[in-house]
Amino acid sequence: MMITLSGSTPPTAQIRDQIRGLIVSGRLAVDERLPSVRQLAKDLDVAPGTVAKAYKALEAEGFLTTRSRGGTRVSRTATTTPRPVLEAARQLAETSARLGTDLDETVRILRAIWPEQPSEPPVSHPAERPPGQL
Repeated sequence: MMITLSGSTPPTAQIRDQIRGLIVSGRLAVDERLPSVRQLAKDLDVAPGTVAKAYKALEAEGFLTTRSRGGTRVSRTATTTPRPVLEAARQLAETSARLGTDLDETVRILRAIWPEQPSEPPVSHPAERPPGQL
């Protein structure tokens, strides 16, 4: 598993985002075991609590499961990203890198142009409905 830390994003977020990316891209398979918290912390030269927070967040999101004596593994319910989205993301990453745009700036650009989600129609309460309608 290859994780690198750089930029101004907090290490916990970088670890979480990179592991999530490895899972959704299929580079980490379902039930694959991740390094222990201590080992990954040592490899990345960060405090074990930093890695533990990232693992805990990914577990809450359904990407990882932790079993006593079984370690931390990719959850069986973790989903992968559809291939067209992966290809578009790879193309965006390559183009951004080629043009000298770093990851943080690329994410800011993507967030700025992301389409608004349509809002849900308001839910009417029974008291607000005309008589005879459910």
